[in-house]
Amino acid sequence: MDATSGKAAGKTVKAADSGPPGPRGNGRNAIMNAARDVFAERGYFGASIRDIAKRADMSLSALYYYYSGKAELFHALIEDSLHDYFRHCEKELAQAGDDPAARLAALVRVTVDYRVRRRVESLLTLQELRYLEPEYRNPIIERRHAVSGLFQKAIDDGMAGGVFRTPHPDDARRAVMAMCNAVAQWYDPSGDLGTTELCDRYVRLAFALVGHDEAAAR
Repeated sequence: MDATSGKAAGKTVKAADSGPPGPRGNGRNAIMNAARDVFAERGYFGASIRDIAKRADMSLSALYYYYSGKAELFHALIEDSLHDYFRHCEKELAQAGDDPAARLAALVRVTVDYRVRRRVESLLTLQELRYLEPEYRNPIIERRHAVSGLFQKAIDDGMAGGVFRTPHPDDARRAVMAMCNAVAQWYDPSGDLGTTELCDRYVRLAFALVGHDEAAAR
């Protein structure tokens, strides 16, 4: 996950409080659910706005009331998932307090959990983001940088306080983030490994990478 909210420049999404008749569902939610499915099945280029409208059980004109086209809809789908990620980060970091180890553990848990819960959006970002125009792609890239900054601060604070002892903190940060992000590519929720156990395992791996002796810190 490597970035702050913001609509793409020059694009606005109309409010849903006074629009045309929507789908037999919840308007924007129905569109987002349909878009998630169609993009996952066909990729960005393979999907069409007509496919998404049909899956959402609504007319093209109704869909265009909410979104100007496929690019804006794809951006909105990813942005919604990233808002969810940052909301969980904020909550867990507040509970972690100032301890760098607790903050790193919180970031690892939130990221792994996000990659499990939002697997489709994670894979779409990884595989399809490059096809978006810069006005839609760049805000998402900025969010990625913001995520990297959260991990960087936790590790920098841990190094400064002698809590983490790795001789290669930048490499450790990249490795921690890479292993968390890769969960979306292999994790099977129907398997024997539950999300809680997976998060615990990845926290221990992250501590090993940054050189944190959890037992000695107790």
